[in-house]
Amino acid sequence: MKQNHKFRFNATIGVRSFKTAFTCLICALLYLIIDRNPTFACIGVIFGMGSAFGDSKLNGGNRLIGTIIGGFLGIILFRLYLFIHPDGHSSAIMLPFLFVGVLLLILFSQIFYWPGAVQPGGVVLCIILYNTPVDQYVSYSLNRMLDTGIGVAMALVVAALLPKPRVLRFMEKINLYHPKPEELEENTKE
Repeated sequence: MKQNHKFRFNATIGVRSFKTAFTCLICALLYLIIDRNPTFACIGVIFGMGSAFGDSKLNGGNRLIGTIIGGFLGIILFRLYLFIHPDGHSSAIMLPFLFVGVLLLILFSQIFYWPGAVQPGGVVLCIILYNTPVDQYVSYSLNRMLDTGIGVAMALVVAALLPKPRVLRFMEKINLYHPKPEELEENTKE
């Protein structure tokens, strides 16, 4: 499939973009109140928001299930690695752990019928195996799962509570949406 990589000077803000930005704002605000870093919750929102509620469930499910599978695999495999290499520094000994971890991630994603969970799960797995301090790999993994779950849940709630027509009306009121003449005709027919 050929993609066109030219600049678009007539780009617009759509409903999904608006709902994603709005949900990230709410998420970051809530995290500010509880004095917690919102990074992974906001990433969960961004990955979780779809153009329709069904898409949000699929996208968010992929992100959450992948993060959970990758997180638990990372905890187990890194713990086993620490028996061999107690300081946790990366070495060639990590390679078989990575290999087995990726295979298990793919298998578990298939077993749970979430093949789209492989990519986000792989990110978490690699971060745990290669980039998390020895004294933080368990807390990092659990916090990553929690924050991703909160972000995905927020994306689902907003997707359910703010359907496209409601968001379009609001965007029109604040001058972010200008319906085309054919869209006005379609809306009057309904």
